[in-house]
Parts: sequence; C-alpha cells; structure tokens
Amino acid sequence: MKVVFFSESQIVGKVDRYFDNARNDIAWSIMMDADWCPYGRQPEGKYDVGVVTIPKTRPDLDVNSFRQYCDKVVVMQEGPHWYFQDYSVEQQFQFVQNLRNADWVWCHNKSDIGYYKGLGCKDVRVMRTLMLPEGLNSQLTTSEKNGIILGGNFTSWYSGLDSYLIAQAVDDKITNVSMGRKQPQEDLIDDISYLPYMNWRDWIDECGKYKVGIHMMRTHAAGTFSMNLSWHNTPCLGYAGLDTQDLLHPQTTVEVGDIQGAQNILKKLYNDEFFYQECSEQTGKLFNKYYSEEAWLENFQKVNKEFNNE
Repeated sequence: MKVVFFSESQIVGKVDRYFDNARNDIAWSIMMDADWCPYGRQPEGKYDVGVVTIPKTRPDLDVNSFRQYCDKVVVMQEGPHWYFQDYSVEQQFQFVQNLRNADWVWCHNKSDIGYYKGLGCKDVRVMRTLMLPEGLNSQLTTSEKNGIILGGNFTSWYSGLDSYLIAQAVDDKITNVSMGRKQPQEDLIDDISYLPYMNWRDWIDECGKYKVGIHMMRTHAAGTFSMNLSWHNTPCLGYAGLDTQDLLHPQTTVEVGDIQGAQNILKKLYNDEFFYQECSEQTGKLFNKYYSEEAWLENFQKVNKEFNNE
C-alpha cells in the first residue's frame, strides 16, 4: 500500500526512525513506510491511501480534494472528538460533512467510536498510539527516579489544577511541562518547576527521570503521556476513558473528577513500596503487550485489512 500523510508541517517524503520529533503520527507513518506532503503541495505520483488531519485553523478543508491523488482518503482524529464544536455553526457542519466524506476515520480511543459513527461516518477504526524507541537513552531503575511529573498546564484542556492538587497529597518535588496553553501566572506557583518546551526525543528521555506521573486531562485524545511513562515502567495517574491510561495503568486510573481517589492512590504509591513496585512492573508488561511495535503492528493489520500482505 502506498500511503501519504498530508499535513501543515513542511516535511516532504519519508521520515526515518531516528527523527528527533517522532511523535505519534510520525511513528505511524514510519510503520506504514508512508510519505509526507504539506498542504498546498502536489504529491508526486498516485497513492492508495491519503491520510488527512483537518487543521484546527482550516476546518473547511475539503477532504474530497485529495481524491485526485489517492484512491482512499482517511481522516485522522486530531484532539478530542468534540473540539470542532467551538467553530462557527457553518464550520461545524462543514467539519461533520468532511468526516462523512472520508472512506474511514482513524480515532484514538474505543470511547471515540460511537461518537464518530453517530456523526454519520462510513467507517471508524481505533488507531493505537505508537512510539518507536530507537536511539533513546536506557530506562532508569526505580531507585534512580525522583519527584512527580505533571502532564499539562492550568487550563480546562489539560486539567493541570487537578493534577497539581493530587500531587500535593505527598511531600515530593513537582515538575510540570510547558505547553502552548501555559498561563503566565503559573510561574508564580512556588512549588512547581517548569520544563522548557522540548522536542519529542528529549521529552522521552526527560519523563523517565520521575517516580510518578500525573495527568488528569479530560480532553481525551492520543494519550501519549500515559504511554511514554509506561515505556519507562513509571506509574501514571489519570482519568478513565483514555485507552493508553485504561490499558497501561489499571491500578492508578480513576473516574473523571475523582481527585480524592487519585490522592489516595498517590499516597499508597509512596507509602507502600510493594504496591509501587507492582504498578511499575505491571505497566511495563502491559506496554509490551499492547503498545510495543510488534503489538501495534498486529493490531493495525487486524483493524485495517487493506494493509495485510496476503
């Protein structure tokens, strides 16, 4: 299958496995041996499948316009399934029609399937999140890890306040990331250290240094934070409904809004060494079961029969 990813990035052609910013969609393209083509540029040749991420800044992008280059056009979910409802009414209807025009939609979580099918999409398939560990530093042992890493800033998008209030349940250093939605006042919080924005490869090495991760994000999408920590055998607290959290961290997942339940789990991770070790070993095994390269490929071929070499 010849595949091309259309995007707002300026990447052209194929990406190798050691790409510095090999985030989720880049990893997908590597596994499919796909090309990349920026919007507005005409790809060279004809493709079997074109993968389109409808940009947040261009919700009226016509999915059907890519059919001149591709036999099948697939829309890849970007962000939580509901985010387009902040567009104008006209753009909301345009967005839904674009989804309906696609041959199928690749969504992030099982919980997204019913939503997209309810919108009238022809075919909806879960595309598991993926990371390729080539070139990353070795994973640290439990004794080498210190502190708590939060997964998002103080906005409703990331629920950073939820994560922070949970982290305060124990006495340990708190570190947070710096995303585009970070508010200036966050730097005034005296017991949080902020990391600078960094590329994917540097981030993967950084997030493995911490004893526990907390990311109570309600806007469920790809769930890379939970997956990245799992690769490091690091327990992560998060809300249910996100596949990477549900599958990889079953003992540290709570229902949306259950801050008290998460605080109790965090205390147990710090006060019960056996429980911490159990969660650490369990998430590492579950990563290999569900999110290793081999597991991802097996699931991908099961869900996407078109790509089977039969």
